[in-house]
Parts: sequence; structure tokens; C-alpha cells
Amino acid sequence: MTISRITPFTRRLASLGLLAAAALLALPARSPAAFETSAKYAYLIDFQTGAVLFEKSAAEPMAPASMTKMMTIYMLFERLKDGRLTLDSTLPVSENAWRMAGSKTFVRVGDHVKVEDLIRGIIVQSGNDACATVAEGISGTEAAFGKEMTKRAREIGMTGSTFKNSTGWPDPEHTTTARDLAVLAKRTILDFPQYYPYYAETEYTYNNIRQANRNPLLYKNMGADGLKTGHTEVSGYGLTGSAQRGGRRLVMVINGLASEKDRAEESERLLEWGFTEYDNVTVFKAGETIENAEVWFGRDATVPLVVEQDVIVTLPKKSRAQLKAVVQYQGPVPAPIAKGTKIAKLVISAPGVSPVDIPLAAAGDVAELGFFGRVKAALKSLVMGS
Repeated sequence: MTISRITPFTRRLASLGLLAAAALLALPARSPAAFETSAKYAYLIDFQTGAVLFEKSAAEPMAPASMTKMMTIYMLFERLKDGRLTLDSTLPVSENAWRMAGSKTFVRVGDHVKVEDLIRGIIVQSGNDACATVAEGISGTEAAFGKEMTKRAREIGMTGSTFKNSTGWPDPEHTTTARDLAVLAKRTILDFPQYYPYYAETEYTYNNIRQANRNPLLYKNMGADGLKTGHTEVSGYGLTGSAQRGGRRLVMVINGLASEKDRAEESERLLEWGFTEYDNVTVFKAGETIENAEVWFGRDATVPLVVEQDVIVTLPKKSRAQLKAVVQYQGPVPAPIAKGTKIAKLVISAPGVSPVDIPLAAAGDVAELGFFGRVKAALKSLVMGS
């Protein structure tokens, strides 16, 4: 039979005044309050739990413009991390790269430019010439690099992205999604903590030409430390951004806005809303006992059920009641039971959030009773009517 039992977890959450729960790194959540944005595309997630705080057309194809350069930088960071390149390595500037239109780092044809200068030229100055230099240095041609970008993007979970170039130059087949750009931002922060600080730099001078970072969030006192803006006639104004506050990080993507002013205002407003409306709380630490499961024909009558990883809560601050937490398992659980075996789940639900199932594991081994012990247990069960 399936045993469902309200657990001590419920009482514990009630004492903490919590509503919504996130197990490990993910909890689908619905917005606790209405939020409207003029952005055509928008996506906001909690970095630690992966909880989606807001989305608008987040899975629809869109033109990423210069936000594409995050993928170019990701490819470059990978080569730094595995040793194929160093910050002092140089890449040659072709005439094709030198002639690139749009925003520029002003690299000179025939020069060999240090990788670190190219990184800053792409992130801070959004240089299309620096991007083309990287693309040709890694893959030989812009087209070949676009194919490699697409392949790598799919491998890291960007399932809706196709890249045709390293810059985001308009191409009808060059598309991504707001959700994919959030995946890329999160992977960049997780995979390259030693290089991610380049995204927080507000200015860079190359060839005696000083340029400021176009990311408006970096100039506000809100904990922002990345990532990249974008704009073309096709895409409108967009921004992939991230900020930390009180030990908590949010990642945001917006696109399809009408002006730089709108981009600055909407990106700040969405991040502030996420920090204001939601919070994270660690409810259980890995290894804590949630409940005891009944055991059949075991040397122990019960076995503790534990969570194997921290249970993190992403919750609407305004909704702190009406939580329901239930342990479910097919029981009594027959012995023998090996430590770590998943034998139950904790189902957490509440108004305004999608239910989440958290696996519960046996905290220890339970040996099976011997023959006479099993006979005795069976007779006792018959007498007790269970």
C-alpha cells in the first residue's frame, strides 16, 4: 500500500513561516504578484535553485544581436581553462576582421593581439573586429566557428540556439531564446569563476581609444557584475544580466525593447522585483532525517528517511502559509534494505507553486530477519490484523 503521512517537515516549515520549496537546484514557481514589462522577451531565474521567477516568450526564437558574444567568449574561456590558449597567447588580425562593421575594438590588420586584450575588446567594447579575430583564430573562418558555437551550445543545454557568426550580425538563421541565454550566463559563471570578473569591468582602452561598457546595470549600486548587451534593428535592445545581493544571485534576460533607456529601466526593474518578491532559505541540510519508514521482515522495525542534498527554498516573500508536505512510499518496505536506496519521496505543494518531489533515501542498512523471525513477524501480523 502507499503510505502518505504529513511529516515533521510541515511543522518545521510552519515555524519558519515559509511557503514554497525548492529541492536541490530546481523548483518551477509561479509569480506571486503581477509583473509587466515592455520587453518582448524576458526571463528571470534564481541562480542557485534554478527557480523561474518570471518569463515572457522565453522559449520563442529571437535575434540575440551582440548577446551572441557571450557564446564567443564561452568558447574562448574553454580554451583558456584547458590550456589550448593562455591570456598571453596572440591571434592574428585578418583584413576581414579589420574591416568588420559595427562596434569595434580597433585592432589593426596584420597585428597579433593578446587573448586578454581580445576578451576585454569583446566584453567591454563589444568589438566585432575582436570577435572575428577570435573566430578565425579558433576555427579558421567565421562560418566554421558558427557551426562549432552551435554544436557546443547544444551540448551545454542551449537547445533552441543556432549561431551563424561570432558577433550577432543579423542573419535570419542566427537565433536563440531568452531561456538559452540564461543557460549560457549560468554556465559561464559556474564554469569560469576565474575569468567571469571580466564581465564587471566598466571601461577598457585599446590603441589609445577608451570605451565604456554598455551594460547599464554595472553603473548602479545593485550588485550587478555582468553580462552583455545587444542591439540591432531586428532584435531591438536587449541585455543578459546578473546581480548578487545578500548571498543570492539572479540571472535575467530581456530583449526586444525600443531604446537604450527602456533597456536600462526594464532590466533594473525586473532584477529589483526578483530580489524584493522572492527569497531563498535552506530548510534541510544533506543527511537530515525527514521521517521513519516502516519495514517488513527487517531486523529493525523502521528505517530513517533522509535527504541526500540540501533542500533549498525559493519562496514568494508575501506567501508564507498553506504549505503541504507529505512523505509517500510503498510500505511497509521489505527487508533487506541497503543504505542510500531511494524508497520514498517528499511531496511539497502550496498555492502558487508547482508541486515538487524530493527523493528520500534509507539512512542505513536493514538486514532481513531469519526464518523463525519472519514466521514470528507473519503470525504477529495475522493476529494484529495488519
